[in-house]
Amino acid sequence: MQRPRFELPEALVMEILSKLPVKSFTRFNCVCKYWCPSFQTPHFISNNYHNNLENNNLNLLLSRCDGNTFQPYFSQLSTEKDQNYIVKQNIHLPFFKNDIPSLYGACHGLMCLLDPSKDKAAIWNPSTREFKILPPSSIQRPPYFSPFEETYLTLDDVAFDHAAFGFDSKTDDYKVIRFVSLTFVNSEEEHPHPHSMYQVELYSLRSNSWKEIPSPEYAPTYTALGNIYVNGICYWKIEIGAYLDFRGLILSFDMGNEKFLILPIPEFVGSFPEYYVDLLVFNGSLGAIVYPSERIDTSFDLWVTSEGVWTKQFNIKSISGVVRPLGFGKNGDLFVRDTNNEVLLFDASTQELKELEINTYLDHIWAVITLHAYFESLVHINGVQEVEKHVIRQPTRDASNEY
Repeated sequence: MQRPRFELPEALVMEILSKLPVKSFTRFNCVCKYWCPSFQTPHFISNNYHNNLENNNLNLLLSRCDGNTFQPYFSQLSTEKDQNYIVKQNIHLPFFKNDIPSLYGACHGLMCLLDPSKDKAAIWNPSTREFKILPPSSIQRPPYFSPFEETYLTLDDVAFDHAAFGFDSKTDDYKVIRFVSLTFVNSEEEHPHPHSMYQVELYSLRSNSWKEIPSPEYAPTYTALGNIYVNGICYWKIEIGAYLDFRGLILSFDMGNEKFLILPIPEFVGSFPEYYVDLLVFNGSLGAIVYPSERIDTSFDLWVTSEGVWTKQFNIKSISGVVRPLGFGKNGDLFVRDTNNEVLLFDASTQELKELEINTYLDHIWAVITLHAYFESLVHINGVQEVEKHVIRQPTRDASNEY
């Protein structure tokens, strides 16, 4: 006797499928062509991303530089329970060969790769393995007149830095903002004194082009913890004044109205120059991790702001041998770098410092060691699938069966 056939409603099927990891959809595309268009709808993509957020399906990339070849690469760390953040695979970037790109993001699972020394950038979805090379800027560089030397100077160097990547919900557009530092010299002098200025450029994925926007009064300083983007707004730390009047401020940029604002860092968060204040994203909010500049036995305070009010979340007291924080993993675990340039994990629940088998002490450039967290997404960027001239993935022996 033939059993009756039961069919689930299509809406229910899509709701179930939206809870699966992104890598599953590549397999389904091969099994059921009928489902392919459904996976590409904004509603399904949004559901899948928010399910990953709710379930805290965090992914971690560690930016590194090979100690033998001096080439940059990323180590993807396992976030599975009891795997102690082992390296699942190493991701190399031939597109940026001989250069060390900065990584900005994540925003909806997307990241921006930017070469500070060249006009070379890309947007990348590491989950769907889609890669989009951005066009070079066509913005004209302004002349620079030196009143002291009474002549126009020659443009000697162009650098691209202090970028940020985010989403404009008003126009449904992803944008990249970067500061372009221009260095001018008097080419007729044997040892010319450099003069600097900067421009600000904004890229739109929707128009696939760059444009110049008005510059703020102050340019950002070095950003230790990567891209700081929260709910349509990007943040940088800026430092002004001399030693006795040295103070930090926050520069913000709204992706929607494309305007800059300068915000104060409250005195109780940390005073300069006795403390370092690094901005970061913590549980979807703007935060600041504060630690003493002397670094004998480093302690950390984490502050988080909500609607303009700063609140201390917790304090980690006296971690010996730690140089600086790298960022947070799952469940509030804090990644730090020690004096041997090794990555360690501070377990917030046990207040213990754990060694990880990542071996970053073998890396060439310690400043490159940065941590980047993202949630998987199916967002499309009108790019191409990864090819070996852009991205090469090398699974480790502990995770070779996963990729």
